[in-house]
Amino acid sequence: MRGKLNVATTKFSLYQFTAGYSTTLPPSCAMKLILSTHNVTLTKAIEDHILAKIDKLEHFDRWTIDARVTIEHDDTRDPAEAFGCSMRVGVRGPDLFAEDHEADLYAAIDAVAKKIEQQIRKRHNKTKAKKHTDAARSKERRRST
Repeated sequence: MRGKLNVATTKFSLYQFTAGYSTTLPPSCAMKLILSTHNVTLTKAIEDHILAKIDKLEHFDRWTIDARVTIEHDDTRDPAEAFGCSMRVGVRGPDLFAEDHEADLYAAIDAVAKKIEQQIRKRHNKTKAKKHTDAARSKERRRST
């Protein structure tokens, strides 16, 4: 089975995964999810765990285009880093990428989701700071004239 790549492609939108929340996004805002595995059998539990994490990420940045998640198991690595997960999230501008290796697959998925969340927060804070800086400059210009 070494070298075999299983790819599962799923389209989902906020309508399917926001339990109890009412959203006004049109169905055209669906995010494309590509799950690929290497030496790991993709079970329903693993897929649900990944979808829950991506739904949380979509809460932070609803304009994400797609997410590519790759999970792998490597017997030749140290057992503390046997399972790996990498995630590439397509957004406007440079894509966000994170990768992690752990002893447990779920821990690796959680760590990658946390890294992507931090990158989204950093990008959001930078844009907010830029808006405030530009507003302060224009206000200063108006005062001086």
